[in-house]
Amino acid sequence: MHNQSLLFIFTLIITIVNTEIKAQGYLDFEESDPVKMGWMQEFPPPEDKIISAIDGSFFKFPALRYSVCHMRQFMPTTIVKAAQKDRYHFKYKIDNAIDDITFKPTNKDELMTWKSSLAKNYTDGILILHKGKIVYEKYFGELKPDGVHAAMSVSKTFTGTLGGLLVAEGVLDENKVAAYYVPELKNTAFGDATIRQILDMTTGLEYSEDYSNPKAEIWAFSAAGNPFSKSAQGPSNYYDYLKTVKKNGKHGEVFAYKTINTDAMGWIISKVTGKSIPQLLSERIWKPLGTHIDGYYQIDKAGIAFAGGGFSANMRDMAMFGEMVRKNGKFNGQQILPVALIDDLIKGGDKKAFRKSVYTALNGWSYSNMWWMTHNEHGAFAAR
Repeated sequence: MHNQSLLFIFTLIITIVNTEIKAQGYLDFEESDPVKMGWMQEFPPPEDKIISAIDGSFFKFPALRYSVCHMRQFMPTTIVKAAQKDRYHFKYKIDNAIDDITFKPTNKDELMTWKSSLAKNYTDGILILHKGKIVYEKYFGELKPDGVHAAMSVSKTFTGTLGGLLVAEGVLDENKVAAYYVPELKNTAFGDATIRQILDMTTGLEYSEDYSNPKAEIWAFSAAGNPFSKSAQGPSNYYDYLKTVKKNGKHGEVFAYKTINTDAMGWIISKVTGKSIPQLLSERIWKPLGTHIDGYYQIDKAGIAFAGGGFSANMRDMAMFGEMVRKNGKFNGQQILPVALIDDLIKGGDKKAFRKSVYTALNGWSYSNMWWMTHNEHGAFAAR
């Protein structure tokens, strides 16, 4: 087993806030508790307690703290089947002293305790494994031990891992371009991008993910994937949008974190396997892990899974995935991912390309197979 530590950050945290949240007029952790607020309760719920994807209220704070634990109430989804047999059960060795650990947050001068940080970050759930045993596990608000939570951009790591798996198995050639596998991408920015460049997000794309800019391309991409859109103009699903993406700059030179890379990889994976991302993830990873709870992906009106951010999963099942990677791809009595893939993950990506990115605070990091590599003294890497 590698000595590297795996920072598998399944962030069950609503990261729209900071320590000055009260000063900004937002409700704090206790005040915004979705159970106390009574979202979607009673039969029928009171008018002021109904949230919806149609009007976008389900993705606004504080209602967001409810919806991230119940995404399939708001969006159409497709299932990621869990194991029906040989389910894995973690052993426990709870360490309550973790609550009292102190640290200094980034850009702050005062120490805070681990326990107090959970409320500051609006944590819905957190689980810590040490050498395969659960040493810490907490649930808040709407999240329960048998529940699921939106993984958001951690979804990218599952797509990247599946892509890396197919490269390791020789199903995909990392040096071939996307158009080789998906002819529909020939005249797009992805057409001459290699599989490796897409997996490592070093593509040159005319695409902005600046959510503060109403004209950023992310909004057109989101509109294309909106299953409730009635507009006849523009792309009507994720893949149709990918066919419109134009090139900006050269591929392979700069790391640029852009969600559409993941959805392009999802299309490539589905083309070569003949299976959707949810189906392939279930067959190759989720069932072999011995997971307990079915996960699911949000889908667009064409039934295409949102590979870049639409996965929802159970926290203990997510921990199984993290532990499997830490143990060189072996878990629950079988080799789920090849050692060659884990070795490739640990090696990381192009540090030079990463240094040219906007992530100047992540000094010495790289990005590969849709994993974030710290290259620190512990060899830590993360899904984030």
